[in-house]
Amino acid sequence: MNGLALVTGAAGFIGSYVVRQLLDEGYPVVGIGHAGSCPSSSSAFRWHESDIDVPSLRMTACVPDLLIHCAGSASVASSLADPEAERRRTIDSAVAVLEFAASTAPAARLVLISSAAVYGHVAMQPISEDRNLEPVSPYGEYKREVEGMWRTQASTAGLHGAIVRLFSVYGEGLRKQLLWDACMKLSAGDAEFGGTGEESRDWLHVADAARLLIIAGRHASPACPVVNGGAGQTIPVREVLAELSHALGLDLPPRFNGVARPGDPTRYWADVSRARHWGWNSSLDWREGVRRYAHWFGHGAF
Repeated sequence: MNGLALVTGAAGFIGSYVVRQLLDEGYPVVGIGHAGSCPSSSSAFRWHESDIDVPSLRMTACVPDLLIHCAGSASVASSLADPEAERRRTIDSAVAVLEFAASTAPAARLVLISSAAVYGHVAMQPISEDRNLEPVSPYGEYKREVEGMWRTQASTAGLHGAIVRLFSVYGEGLRKQLLWDACMKLSAGDAEFGGTGEESRDWLHVADAARLLIIAGRHASPACPVVNGGAGQTIPVREVLAELSHALGLDLPPRFNGVARPGDPTRYWADVSRARHWGWNSSLDWREGVRRYAHWFGHGAF
């Protein structure tokens, strides 16, 4: 059996997949966060409904071997609408995790979910982990700040850290962002979307992201390695929405109004050579992933 894993934000979209993958790999898992229901009924899972702060983390009564921090802000739009609230969500929870680890579980391997948003607008693609970080949204700025804290604590306190910069993560269960909004609009007969349609993203299915986060834990160290989480290809939004419309059984080719969202770079494409060197690779083609999402939307989303 693997050592004990602690997952913050365990009932969130990514966190729930991480919990599932850990259980599948034989880890006993403790989850902490907020949710309407417990993320898993497995006897190997314990759930704590609470904020992510030091007293609550200590009340889990666990000393984890692996801690995957999935809590915090997960939306550029939310960070633009209420930047101070989203900053607190992201920074405060990360500070708590690092303090808890240093005082209670100094040998734990600490994995931080970061985002490609830390890169900002990048002309030369694909984007490697060595690029300068120049975020263009509060969300990206908060992620950059937490990354700095993670690296500092690893190097000065000897904690074992790793950082995974996820690109456009999607999958069944995600009730926000592009695919959810598009399913809602297309189902109502509305096929007009913002932007030009030529904006492109590196789409990564959440199950592949969960596997990478666990693998990152095996590489955590005081050097705090950073790795991109993407599929290693960039697909225009126009193609993704056309595939989604077809998968929903609708004859609604997407149209675009040419109006870009604030803080929304035109292209993201991950250099994933470092993740592949770790033995990881994305396993699900984006078309199949979109079809799975459409099937979930039509049969289990409500």
